[in-house]
Amino acid sequence: MQFRAMLLALAASSAVICSQVAAQAPAPVRIRGELTAVDADSITVQRKAGGTVKIGVKPDQTVSAVKKLALSDVNPGSYVGIATKNSGGKLVALEVLVFPEAGRGTSEGHFEWDLAPGSMMTNANVDTVVETVDGRNLKLSYKGGTKEITVPANAPVVTPTSASRADLVPGKKVFVIANGDASNMSAVRVYVEKDGVAPPM
Repeated sequence: MQFRAMLLALAASSAVICSQVAAQAPAPVRIRGELTAVDADSITVQRKAGGTVKIGVKPDQTVSAVKKLALSDVNPGSYVGIATKNSGGKLVALEVLVFPEAGRGTSEGHFEWDLAPGSMMTNANVDTVVETVDGRNLKLSYKGGTKEITVPANAPVVTPTSASRADLVPGKKVFVIANGDASNMSAVRVYVEKDGVAPPM
C-alpha cells in the first residue's frame, strides 16, 4: 500500500513539474519584414519593427503564401482569423485570413496580437454578414464568446496557398512564426510574398 502511495505521489509531482515547465515555455515569436539573405539552413529578415534577425530553417521547412480573396468571399460558415484594432469602441479589421476547411478550429478564440499597437486577433466562425456602405459587419462565434467586427472595403482579405523553399528570395516580404530568441531562432512556419501578394498577418 505504501508503494502504491509513493507511486501516486511521484505521478502527482511529475504532473506539477510538467505543467510548470509548460507554463515557462516561451511563446512563439512573430516576425514581419523583408528577406535580405537566404541559404540552405537559414533566412535573414529585416524586421518591419527594426533590426535584422537570422532564423534557422529545416530542409523540409513548411513554406506557404497567401492569395487575395474578395470581401464577398467571406460568408456565413467561413472560418476566419481577423486582426482588429479598437476604433471608437468598435472592432475594425486590419486584415482577414480565410482558413481552408482543413484549418477550421485553428487557435480558436479572441486574443492579443502584435500587428499594430493594441491589436487583437479573433479566430472564429462567421455566423452572420451584414453589408454596409463601407464594407461588411461580421458576427463571429468561438468557444466561449462572440464578437462583432467591421471589415472595411479596403482591408486585405487572403487565404493560404502553396509555396516552396524556391519562393524564399531576398526582397520578398515574409511573416514568420519562430521559436527561440534572437541568438538562436528556428522557424515553425514561414509565409512568403508570392505573385505580388505579401502576407498581411
